[in-house]
Amino acid sequence: QVQLVQSGGGLVQAGGSLRLSCAASGRTFSRASMGWFRQAPGKEREFVAAISWSGDNTYYADSVQSRFTISRDNAKITVYLQMNSLKPEDTAVYYCAARPYLSGSSDQYAYDYWGQGTQVTVSS
Repeated sequence: QVQLVQSGGGLVQAGGSLRLSCAASGRTFSRASMGWFRQAPGKEREFVAAISWSGDNTYYADSVQSRFTISRDNAKITVYLQMNSLKPEDTAVYYCAARPYLSGSSDQYAYDYWGQGTQVTVSS
């Protein structure tokens, strides 16, 4: 069993920054790519960012490109999402996810394990 434990998030004013963390525990994949998704009230869950096992390849949704940065620390099996220049439309519950493949994916159904979710609220 794999557990993904998220931390970070909270309330921030527009233009501010937050960092989300997601640490994996339990069964450890020798190779696992990870991603971040978000779900706003009344909307479907959407892709935010993904990163390959090596960290060499990253992928972003157009809406967050140049504002968000995904990174990972493989020694800690932890992935981060640095969010800068936050906008009210970034308000959502954010989820991290893991899949036992080298490359990341923007497809939520490609991920096998999910974190518990963390609320990010951006006030105008």
